[in-house]
Amino acid sequence: MEVGQDVVLHPVVGGVDTHKDLHVAAVVDEHDRVLGTQCFATTRQGYRQMLAWMRSFGQLRCVGIEASGTYGAGLLRSMQNAGVEVLEVTAPDKPDRRKRGKNDDLDAQNAAHAAFAGKRTVTPRSRDGMIESLRVLKACRKTAVVARRIALQMIQNTIVCAPDGLREALRQMTRMQLVRTLAAWRPDLTDYRNVDSAYRISLKSLGRRYVELHDEIADLDVMIGAIVDELAPNLVARNSIGHAGAAQLLLTAGDNPERLHSEAGFAALCGVSPVPASSGKTTRHRLNRGGDRAANSALHIIAIGRLRTDPRTKAYMAKRVAEGHSKLEAIRCLKRYIAREVFTLISQRQKEINQARITA
Repeated sequence: MEVGQDVVLHPVVGGVDTHKDLHVAAVVDEHDRVLGTQCFATTRQGYRQMLAWMRSFGQLRCVGIEASGTYGAGLLRSMQNAGVEVLEVTAPDKPDRRKRGKNDDLDAQNAAHAAFAGKRTVTPRSRDGMIESLRVLKACRKTAVVARRIALQMIQNTIVCAPDGLREALRQMTRMQLVRTLAAWRPDLTDYRNVDSAYRISLKSLGRRYVELHDEIADLDVMIGAIVDELAPNLVARNSIGHAGAAQLLLTAGDNPERLHSEAGFAALCGVSPVPASSGKTTRHRLNRGGDRAANSALHIIAIGRLRTDPRTKAYMAKRVAEGHSKLEAIRCLKRYIAREVFTLISQRQKEINQARITA
């Protein structure tokens, strides 16, 4: 090779099978042939070593990552910060897995093959903005609500089995009266061998747990509401769209809603796009049972709320029913329209935020 002659780098595509402690990476060339497979630690140094190893084979075109929202979240951020295009591999290639078997190397190679062909891949959420903060807070709130419900169930079950004196004094109270009464008790902690004292100690502990979780949920609701008000004030201003529903729809769209190329894509992501179910002379559509079911639930709650309070929605429902559609079919159509409205509002707000960042 002559001095000064440019080196031609052939395009390559990477694939990663993610795990808790080790990621397995593979690289394929422009003909979809496997060039190598290697393991790397799930640390910042490991991410840098993986990127350098992939680029040693040629010009890295893109990387397909499995589970980019869980085990691969750190790798996703590292690759995006390095300017590498990342695709999320959504599902395993089941026919290939049945023929070849399964191990980490084959999974990484399958991820690379999928990224090379552009099959079974989607653009991942960026997970670097306020919506990621919203996701973490909502996940924390969800577990707190579950724990609070379990604490209340334990209180009720314990009272059922309690001695008569305790049971008669507590069974007529309302829920919050009961919880605050139990939390204010001061039982003798040294008398835990006595049955009556053991019940009092247990009920006091459960009561305090419920109150603490109740306050924690209230604090999280304030934080979630503040983020939603900042990200999408035009969304919560619409009829029957509360902070909980708006938060879920924002999470479904993600920090980078531009990855959704149209409102039809957002509707499919929410599981409200119509699915053909026609046969012969019968032409009809059925409910979409795919997509994000939490977003589908949020749209359903909005639709039911508007059926009760919005005159235009009531008129639309009456029109659909008069045309011979069932109520469920009419609600399906209504959820599709709401998804279009929500996507438009989220997109407009995202453009405003981006313009504000540019001017700043």
